[in-house]
Amino acid sequence: MSEKELYYQNLVIIVTVSKIASGPLKVHPRNPRYFTDGSGKAVYLTGIHTWSNLQEYESDSPFNYEAYLDFLQKNNYNFTRLWTWECGLRSEWMHGWSEEKLLVHPLIYKRTGPGTAFDGKPKFDLTRFNQEFFDRLRERVKAAGDRGIYVSVMLFQGWDIESKGRITNPWDAHPFNKHNNINGIDGDPKSTGIGRIHTLDVPAITRLQELYVRKVIDTLNDLDNVLYEISNESYVESMEWQCHMVNYIHNYEKNKPKQHPVGITVQYSLKGRGVNLGLFNSPADWISPNTPADDGYNYCYNPPPADGTKIVLLDTDHLWGIGGDSTWVWKAFTRGYNPIFMDPYDSGFMDPCDTGLINVGIIDSDWDSARKALGQTRMFADRMNLVDMIPHPELAHTRYCLANPNVEYLIYRPPEMTRRIAVDLSKTEGEFLVEWFNPDTGISVEAKSVTGGKRIVFVAPFNGGAVLYLKHHTP
Repeated sequence: MSEKELYYQNLVIIVTVSKIASGPLKVHPRNPRYFTDGSGKAVYLTGIHTWSNLQEYESDSPFNYEAYLDFLQKNNYNFTRLWTWECGLRSEWMHGWSEEKLLVHPLIYKRTGPGTAFDGKPKFDLTRFNQEFFDRLRERVKAAGDRGIYVSVMLFQGWDIESKGRITNPWDAHPFNKHNNINGIDGDPKSTGIGRIHTLDVPAITRLQELYVRKVIDTLNDLDNVLYEISNESYVESMEWQCHMVNYIHNYEKNKPKQHPVGITVQYSLKGRGVNLGLFNSPADWISPNTPADDGYNYCYNPPPADGTKIVLLDTDHLWGIGGDSTWVWKAFTRGYNPIFMDPYDSGFMDPCDTGLINVGIIDSDWDSARKALGQTRMFADRMNLVDMIPHPELAHTRYCLANPNVEYLIYRPPEMTRRIAVDLSKTEGEFLVEWFNPDTGISVEAKSVTGGKRIVFVAPFNGGAVLYLKHHTP
C-alpha cells in the first residue's frame, strides 16, 4: 500500500492506493457495523453512484466508465453502486417528471419478435438473455475491482414497474408486460397498471427472475469485489419477495466457490415508504434505510448510533434523493455507518426547481463538500484500527464520537457548535497524541499532547466543522 498527495480543487487530500484483498466481503464477526475481506481488518465502504453507470441512454453519448473510475479513485472511494434498469423505455423522471422518454441499453433480454413492443422495437423473448448486458456487467465490475473498488450490483428496479407519480408509466414498456413479450407472460394479471412482478404473486415470473439471478451470479461469482442489492425502491409490498431473493442467492451461492453479501434497500411508492424495522429483521447482510428512523432519530441530520444489528450503507438516495454535505458524512461516519452519495455525476440532471440542465461532461461542484468528506473519512478509517472502534456519543459533548476507549478517539464537531469540544477521558491513563483535521481545507494540525484521567476541553484552532483525533501514546 502506498500513499500520495493529490491536489484537487485547491485542496490537499490523502489518497490511499490499494488493491482489494483476496476473498469476498463478509460481516465482520467482531464489529458487525463493517465488512471484512478475510484479512481480519474492518472494511469501511464509501463512495458515489450515478444512474447510467451500467446501462446508458441511447440519446446520450456513451458513458465514460474509465473516467468515472478515475473520479472514484481520485476521491479515495472504494465503493460504487451499479444501477440496473429493467425497462427499455422510460419517462425521464430526473427531468422534472416530463414526458421526455429515453431508450436504455443494453437490456437483460433479447428482442427477437415476432411483433412489436410498446417502444416500437421487437418484442422480448424472456427465455433468451442478452449476452451484451452480462458481458458489460462483468467487464465493469472487474474493472472496478482492478482499481480496489467494491461494486453493489442492483438486480431489479422499482422505478420500472409503476409510475410513482410520473406523467408516463414505465410499466407500459416493461418486458414482463404481456404486450411486450412473445412468451405469454403477464406481470399485471389484474390490469392495475402496476407490474406485480416484485411480489411472489405470479410463480412463472418468480422462476424467470430466479434464472436471471443465477445468470448474474454465474457471471460474477469468481470476483471478490461484489455485493448484491435486490432492488432499488420497489413498492412496500415487495418485502416478502425481496427476502425470498436474498435467501435464493444465499442458497445458490452455497455450492459456488465464493459467497457474497446481499442487501435490501428501503421500499418506496406513492402509498408510502417501507419500514426500517423490516430491513433490520430481514435476512439481508446489509441494508439502506430511509428517514426519519423508526426510533425517532433522523438519518439526515442526527443518525442514531449504529448498533451492529446490520451493516448499514447510509445512502443519500433514500434520504434526500440527491442531498447531503460534509457535515452529514462526518456525522454518519462517527455514528458507525458506511455513507454513500447518489451523485448527479456527468448526468445532465435537472433539479425540478432549477431552470436548466447541468452541462454533460461537467461535474457539478455544488456537491463537492459531500464528495470530499467521503474520501476523508475513508482516510481516517484506514488509519485507525476500525475493528475496535464503535460509537460512543457519551464520551464527547458533540455526541459524534467513534472510540476504542483508552486507545483511539475520533470526534466530530459540527460547524454550528462552538470551537470547544469536551471529551471524557476520566477512565483513561497515560498520554494521548492530539490532531486536528479541517474538513474544509483537508489539512491536519498537530497539537500539544494531553494526559488522561479527567474530562478535557479542547479548543479547535479553526472555525467551521472540525475533527479531533486522539491516540494513546506508548513511548
